[in-house]
Amino acid sequence: MESRLLDTKQAASYVGLANQTLNERRVKGGGPKFCKIGRAVRYKREDLDAWIDQFKSVSSLAEHYTTD
Repeated sequence: MESRLLDTKQAASYVGLANQTLNERRVKGGGPKFCKIGRAVRYKREDLDAWIDQFKSVSSLAEHYTTD
């Protein structure tokens, strides 16, 4: 059974960041939602997916040819 929660190392790998970068974003803001269980920091996959989705973009050419 796959764990519902990922530790920082697993979460960083999942989103393609270094552990330290994910830690910095957690502390300074701008990172994905996380859970603290005691002293342990954990991430839910669905929160990581939602965080990644906010960076989706459409090329400027695609927007140019879109008609409303």
